[in-house]
Amino acid sequence: MTMTASRSTNPSARAGRAVASRRACAALGVALAALVSWAAPARVPARASAVPAAGGVAFVEVGARAGLRFVHNSGRAGRKLLPEAMGPGCAFFDADGDGWLDVLLINGRDWTPGARRSTHALYRNDRNGRFTDVTAGSGLDVQQYGLGVTVGDYDNDGRRDVYVTSLDGDRLFHNEGGFRFKDVTPASGIQNKDFGTSAAFLDYDKDGRLDLFVANYVKWTPATDLWCSLDGARKSYCTPESYKGSPSRLYRNLGAGRFEDVSARAGIADPGSKSLGVAVLDYNRDGWPDVFVANDTQPNKLWRNTGKGTFVDEGTAAGVAFSEDGTARGGMGVDAGDYDGSGHAHVLVGNFANEMLGLYHNEGSGLFVDEAPRSAVGRESQLSLTFGAFFFDYDLDGRLDILTANGHLEEEIEAVQPKVTYRQPPLLFRNLGGGRFESMRGKVGADFETPLVARGAAHGDFDGDGDLDVLIATNHGPAKLLRNDGGNRNRYLRVSLRGRRSNADGLGAVVVVTTAQGKQEATAHSGSSYCSASDLSLTFGLGTAGLAQSVEVHWPSGVRQRFADVAVNRTVLIDELAGLVAAPRAPAPAPAPARAQR
Repeated sequence: MTMTASRSTNPSARAGRAVASRRACAALGVALAALVSWAAPARVPARASAVPAAGGVAFVEVGARAGLRFVHNSGRAGRKLLPEAMGPGCAFFDADGDGWLDVLLINGRDWTPGARRSTHALYRNDRNGRFTDVTAGSGLDVQQYGLGVTVGDYDNDGRRDVYVTSLDGDRLFHNEGGFRFKDVTPASGIQNKDFGTSAAFLDYDKDGRLDLFVANYVKWTPATDLWCSLDGARKSYCTPESYKGSPSRLYRNLGAGRFEDVSARAGIADPGSKSLGVAVLDYNRDGWPDVFVANDTQPNKLWRNTGKGTFVDEGTAAGVAFSEDGTARGGMGVDAGDYDGSGHAHVLVGNFANEMLGLYHNEGSGLFVDEAPRSAVGRESQLSLTFGAFFFDYDLDGRLDILTANGHLEEEIEAVQPKVTYRQPPLLFRNLGGGRFESMRGKVGADFETPLVARGAAHGDFDGDGDLDVLIATNHGPAKLLRNDGGNRNRYLRVSLRGRRSNADGLGAVVVVTTAQGKQEATAHSGSSYCSASDLSLTFGLGTAGLAQSVEVHWPSGVRQRFADVAVNRTVLIDELAGLVAAPRAPAPAPAPARAQR
């Protein structure tokens, strides 16, 4: 988050461009294809379609009518304290194990204690397109200045737990079942009060227990908040250059609910980082989970996992630390995925206004090339300030598309930068194949064009109709739920994992789906986007394919499974020991009978 980005020299930028110029001569194709998402069969009552007559996809905003009544409290009261502009995040996850995605929305609070009560909000999916607020008594109904959230089953009991980053100190909530969560932070050994933002569960040492990576931002307190100004007269939110960085944290899971801070020992405790986004990926395909961290006005980090409990930063050498011209940008949201079927994880980074997105193509040689400046992705995002950002297959055609959630920090920005707005619409880029993307501006419904002050964003199929919907958290405003209408005209397969020797969520497992149209590969992971958590299941868009010829799973434990002739348009649960089993899912309620007309 920066008004102006400091400049540094990137010694790998020229090398990266040279690699790009030689790409036409490179050996043709690794056959592994796009890390895509999938979906589930339609199980909700029929509804009127909002799909444009041309046959495309529309995103329809249904948050309020679906029962999401949440409004974020940033605590702002005219003082313009730095954290007010930073939150919040959001999560799609199955809190009660019924097979339907519930919603968690993270809240801030007033700076003056007792002014009003603000808590996070937990919504139960009623399995009919609506949600019920179950916050009260859930254990998540706490007052804290929350920013981000990640989800994972850290104790392998079959229930997904919640970690919330917060200015007041991060908290770990154990899922007790029945929409009840217990704050176990003191007993866990986790102590992070360093402006935590995004976080991710991962099994970095492959011992079968989920560890935790937390991105921290800057050293800040209300007493040390600085006076900055856009126009020299009125206070504005300061850029992060004004504050010292706060090193990120890595907590190793010791079992029995205990974690150990191994940040320094693992080598990731960089005091200069000002981190906002975290993505877990295996960029060099050595079987060990690496970590990409998006930094604000500091070089991004690509932490290579050595497999020996330590990490080495390869960001500069790999060409992802800076922009193409050697600038450290204002990095925020981040994701990783194989958008071109090369078999390699590429990196998407949301940046500040006038900096465009970063779309780093993994060359497979340890180098990345930023493709955004030469594509619609760069041109269309130039004026956007992007927080939430992720790859997903919104039209289920088998190619990963891109969504960004945007919004500025300063309400008065237009007075000094007339081309940049405070409220900004999301951006959607449809993957055309061959590394090309098309801006879908004006093509996916009027609701998608609504300008927002967006922050966190997540994806998941909340209504069980197969295609991927989008949840967006806005700063000091209401949550937005964008229902995908029409994406399920193509076929799909959703894969949920249950680890036994590996961690229960199967994070780090690689799933390969083969159809007559080719192969797709996806890795189960948490984190990504900005301060948010998307559904942990893997969604594979299959286009017109009527059968998955094979589904393979490569587990972190080393177990490998292969299943032939898997039916599509459904959810499958793959157990590391039992194999492919029917995914448990509570049925949707029957539609209410029509009432007689008066």
